[in-house]
Amino acid sequence: MERRQKIRYIVSDTLAAILAWLALFLFRKLTQESLQLADINSVFTDRNFWLGLVFVPLGWLALYTIQGQYRNVLRRSRLKELTDTAMASIIGVVVIFFSLLIDDNISTYRNYYSSFSFLLLVHFTLTYILRLIITTGTVKKIQSRRIGFPTLMVGSKKRAHQTYLDLENQETYSGNLFVGFVDIDGQMSDSLKAIMPHLGNLNDIKTIIETNNVQEVIVAIEDNEYYQLKEILLSLSYHDDLIIKVTPDARDLIIGSAKVDAIFHSPLIVLNNRLMKEWQYSVKRIADIVISLLALIILSPVFLITAIIIKLSSPGPVFYVQERIGYHGKPFKMHKFRSMYIDAERSGPTLSKDNDPRITPFGRFMRKVRLDEIPQFYNVLKGTMSLVGPRPERQFFIDQILTRAPEYLLLQRVKPGITSWGQVKYGYASNVDEMVERLKYDLLYLDNMSLQIDIKILLYTIIIVIQGRGK
Repeated sequence: MERRQKIRYIVSDTLAAILAWLALFLFRKLTQESLQLADINSVFTDRNFWLGLVFVPLGWLALYTIQGQYRNVLRRSRLKELTDTAMASIIGVVVIFFSLLIDDNISTYRNYYSSFSFLLLVHFTLTYILRLIITTGTVKKIQSRRIGFPTLMVGSKKRAHQTYLDLENQETYSGNLFVGFVDIDGQMSDSLKAIMPHLGNLNDIKTIIETNNVQEVIVAIEDNEYYQLKEILLSLSYHDDLIIKVTPDARDLIIGSAKVDAIFHSPLIVLNNRLMKEWQYSVKRIADIVISLLALIILSPVFLITAIIIKLSSPGPVFYVQERIGYHGKPFKMHKFRSMYIDAERSGPTLSKDNDPRITPFGRFMRKVRLDEIPQFYNVLKGTMSLVGPRPERQFFIDQILTRAPEYLLLQRVKPGITSWGQVKYGYASNVDEMVERLKYDLLYLDNMSLQIDIKILLYTIIIVIQGRGK
């Protein structure tokens, strides 16, 4: 259903872009070139018209994708649709104006203003009307219960039962299709069991979400269970697209990260599980690809020389490939230049430390200037890593960290990075104590995650590399 809906929006946006481009050409021919209606066919012999007809709609679709308008297409709000379409239209028309229209021969600058205003008005109107038709149809299907979202209830007593009744009896149906509930302490209400199946407890929640394709979680726990809210939210942190709602009584525990849901629905607090705006995620990924490609090309001589020195200075392979835990807890192969002697960990996983005898002389130099990290640009291109993000660790050490700092799991909400706030402020950790200490900087990164912070971390990393202050 969601895939078909996404296609509908893409088709409607493409159609709107084509019609707006055609309207602009007709407008300019009729008003600025004094073309007569009888000669209207000359529009279709204009090479620029056909080039624009192909590339302008593709540009609009790229802009909408970067803006995140093709995500969660079944949950679009008509009011937010209006503001998002208006913002995208302004940005897109400005780009078209300065890239395609600014060099046109004109008799007066008023022609520029009239072309800009005409395209903005027509493009926005066509795009929004077509989107509004699709969105309104979807809203009506949700309200008539023809479309719903698999929902999990966290809670098993009176409040969970009352929350279910509130959602079912609210004036405007919100689309929650309950797949079942999980309990907190093994106790549950018979009235709730009569309504929906009991699927397990908190330890099973990750599997339950994946098995039932859960899109929304409603946390409705009793007052004496609030101390477990942190554990509940940690268990849900793996899922970026998951919508998490909490009964209002928990407001004081989550202040600063929540907003109230739609006014016609049952009063629940909606937690924002996305750390950045959608367009920032898109720009971050584009920057990862572009900078990694440039780095691998520009640093290719350094890459080659480093590989030769490693091969000549100590026996063993040039590259060191190790399994690390990344985004959403998924393992991946991380690539580095080998800086240790072979079989350095024959007695088991061990963190490096100052004056570590396992590190080769050239390896010590590589670590100071971060040369050993260059192959990780390949991981960034693959999408298993980002330029900036918490450093990935091995499962062996993660298990030890979790016994002391369960909040470490929050770091798996983002892709691991070549460099990080913790890496810049603290450096490499030589034991689990230092890993836990470094964790607070990486959690700060999650709380303040933005493109601006990424740029600052990259600049500080460059300074550390130039000064050779790595360890």
